[in-house]
Amino acid sequence: MKNKLKLHGFNNLTKSLSFNIYDVCYAKTSKEQLSYIDYIDEEYNSERITDIMMHLTEKIGAKVISVSKQDYDPQGASVTFLIAEKSLIPHCGSEILAHLDKSHVTVHTYPEYHPDRSLATFRVDIDVATCGEITPLSTLDYLIGSFDSDIITMDYRVRGFTRDVKGKKIFLDHKIHSIQDYINKNTLLRYNAIDVNVFEANIFHTKMLIKDIDLKNYLFATDARKLTKEERNRITQSLKREMTEIYSGRNIY
Repeated sequence: MKNKLKLHGFNNLTKSLSFNIYDVCYAKTSKEQLSYIDYIDEEYNSERITDIMMHLTEKIGAKVISVSKQDYDPQGASVTFLIAEKSLIPHCGSEILAHLDKSHVTVHTYPEYHPDRSLATFRVDIDVATCGEITPLSTLDYLIGSFDSDIITMDYRVRGFTRDVKGKKIFLDHKIHSIQDYINKNTLLRYNAIDVNVFEANIFHTKMLIKDIDLKNYLFATDARKLTKEERNRITQSLKREMTEIYSGRNIY
């Protein structure tokens, strides 16, 4: 990085990203819905989630200190990483890591379905908290691409302050106008996106909704070619209504 800001001591700004994705699927029968849940539970088990988070940690330039992971019965998984900046402090011929308890990654998955609506959803909650120079914003394209992301909600907040060598408080050490600034433009073209930001408090919120629904990508154990035009339209509208309500955060229909 050019023109690094000279600080007094350690950069202790806390940068927190909460990233939530929803994948919506049409599964006609109760058997198909349960099969979808089993499929998702296996596809995104704790081992797979751990692998995704390992890559995420590498991308933000952090070092993994410890990993805790758990799969649940009947479904779901959780993974927690304790991380630190890769910079190490030499000490007595060995190396120790500073501020290990200030940075972490947590992931929880929530597959669910409603037996009367032929719809199933898969939600992933990812929280990344870093302390120091590193920021999780650079991982957004990777996270979006790692999951089937129909609806995405993101919250980013910078807390605390650090000081420069003259004692001046620094509440934000990087430029940010919108979370969308850190997402690839080609990715953004696929979504409707809105921001709700509180600049005075360094709080940024963005939510995104997929624009186009290719029905064959949303059918579980059902061949779109075997459906009538009316059935395809009905299922597509049902998916759109479900996504709109999740995106809006309230019951509409």
